Amino acid sequence: MSSILTNNGAMVALQTLKSINSDLLKTQSEISTGKSVASAKDNSALWAISKVMESDVKGFNAISESLSLGESTVAVARQGAETVTDLLTQIKGKVVSAQEENVDRDKIQTDIDALTSQIKSVVGAAQFNGLNMLKGTDSVDILSSLDRLSDGSVSASNISIARADLSDSSGTYGTGTSLSANATASAGPVANTGTTEAITFSDSADMSGDDFQITVGGSTLNFASGTFLATDTEELAIDQIAGAINALGLEGISAARNGSDLEVTSTRAFETVDLAFSGSPVVDGTATIAERAENVTFSAVSKVNAGDGYRITLGSNVATYVAGEGETFEDVANGLKAAIDSAGIEGVSTRVATNSNGEQVLKIDNDSASAISTFTAVGAQDGTASGGLFGLGSIDVTSNQGAEAALGNVEVLIQNSIDAAAEFGSAQGRIETQSDFISKLTDSLKSGIGTLVDADMEEASARLQALQVQQQLGVQALSIANQAPQSILSLFR
Repeated sequence: MSSILTNNGAMVALQTLKSINSDLLKTQSEISTGKSVASAKDNSALWAISKVMESDVKGFNAISESLSLGESTVAVARQGAETVTDLLTQIKGKVVSAQEENVDRDKIQTDIDALTSQIKSVVGAAQFNGLNMLKGTDSVDILSSLDRLSDGSVSASNISIARADLSDSSGTYGTGTSLSANATASAGPVANTGTTEAITFSDSADMSGDDFQITVGGSTLNFASGTFLATDTEELAIDQIAGAINALGLEGISAARNGSDLEVTSTRAFETVDLAFSGSPVVDGTATIAERAENVTFSAVSKVNAGDGYRITLGSNVATYVAGEGETFEDVANGLKAAIDSAGIEGVSTRVATNSNGEQVLKIDNDSASAISTFTAVGAQDGTASGGLFGLGSIDVTSNQGAEAALGNVEVLIQNSIDAAAEFGSAQGRIETQSDFISKLTDSLKSGIGTLVDADMEEASARLQALQVQQQLGVQALSIANQAPQSILSLFR
């Protein structure tokens, strides 16, 4: 049946041509934009995923910039700490030279003062974009990553870099909760006399037949039978024993009789002296002469927090140290040692040690003409931390006492600057690793986005050519279908 009102062939050809044109338009869009999913209408799910990933890429680009800034800041701090270490090493060389008495200590002190000024200049200049990691105690957070969870929530991750205060500031003692229980001072005063051990002999009037030995500080005296006369009293024999010990010429060691006892006295600072006797006249056979020093013993279990301050009073002198971030009681003891040494108290020397209980101990010796009556230790929270090079500006090698104290203190300062440089070096390496990871992660995300939304250009090219041929055929089919009704005219001729 033919109809001039309804052309089914034309309608089919037209629908086919519209479909071909639609596919051709989509293919042309893919070729021009390079994307198979250019908008949400192309594929809403893939488009949404790609947009989330693109936002993450933008975020990681910003993180990469943050890491670059942080790496530069830490690199400047590391270089500054290494330079400070080199300068402190030079100061140590000067301090070692000052240990000799036949050198010009005033000129050495001038060199030390110049190096100290240079260190302060380096610490002050070691900043990048206004941030100085060698001053202050607050840690610095560097944005390092964005962490997206399965529920879509996002959180930021940071690399926390602790500052290393390499200034020589004294800090400020706090007024907070008392910490005095963490620092126990031995019973004063800080005496300037020696420590004594008494040796008791058997109550015998005749030592002429006795055979015995006495060992003092590693030196042994032999008293064979016949050394003393039968007529020698015990007191006379003890006097002779004391004379023999004194004749050994042991530094800081002296002996004397006290009634029927032999007393051996040591004025050696920070050093115990072994004392041993063997033989029949001796009742009290062995002993150890205690070191001459008063102690401040710090807790082995309590924690040191930033701002914790400790203070030692020696007569009219007060030594203070306030701990910084991450410090221990060893740092506190060394800081107080530097504070006492810098006070230049006549005859006073210090040393830091660890006792058998694992506690840090600050030892204080007095070799002056008189005892120091006041000796106390206290502590309090909420202070302002002392600098990591506390005591640097107080190094004074113009005297024997100052030169000796400086030798131990400069070692602590060098170790502090080495620790700071090592920490910054480790942090810089971590930042570099994270930066490299972020770069590779960003590339992976971009590749993933491309896999989701980018057009396959080879496929699009082949499809374009096929659709163009189909379009031509569709046009011809429509033309043929449109000509079909004209054949009806022949029926009416």
